[in-house]
Amino acid sequence: MPVCNNIEGWCPVPLRRGLQGGCWKEMKATGIVRRIDDLGRVVIPKEIRRTMRIREGDPLEIYTDNDGEVIFKKYSPIGELSGFAGQYAEVLYKTTGLPALVCDRDHVIAVAGLPKKELLERRATAALEELMEHRRSYSWSGDDRQRLQPVEGVDRCCLCGAPILASGDVCGCIMLLCGDTGGTAGETEIKLISAAAQFLGKQMEE
Repeated sequence: MPVCNNIEGWCPVPLRRGLQGGCWKEMKATGIVRRIDDLGRVVIPKEIRRTMRIREGDPLEIYTDNDGEVIFKKYSPIGELSGFAGQYAEVLYKTTGLPALVCDRDHVIAVAGLPKKELLERRATAALEELMEHRRSYSWSGDDRQRLQPVEGVDRCCLCGAPILASGDVCGCIMLLCGDTGGTAGETEIKLISAAAQFLGKQMEE
């Protein structure tokens, strides 16, 4: 039986094959049943939407299998560019000497300058989600009260970041993290991040 080596450590759970050759953990039954209405619509319960961070207007991909199962999966437009985003993060890291991070609306999808296994697929914090929701850029001025911790379970704070917008929608965020020596965000770092966010947004629109 196949097993999963997830970011938290070795996880000996059964896997389901699918999703373009990827793997799933065994699905967990919720005990919730919903009926389809006459227009073919089904309501995803509020508690599941809250737990899975599914917001109004979020796109969902639909998968089916030969066993008659229908699976909804959150769709990450920027996730389709994870390889390209990773290359851009590497360039930012080599240019600034600071760790660089790219997130979609929920998780880290690319990182440079820090161990990937410790950060990839980790969830964005509520503070970062709120920043993206309001389409705000961020730069740390040195005030500890305004520090932004962008990734759950990771102590590194954000130095500067900007939301990635494509066709008017927020798709994620790109940021530089504080280095080992500290320091505040300078004009150069802020401009680099702003340009990176605009560039990735344009790539998604093409």
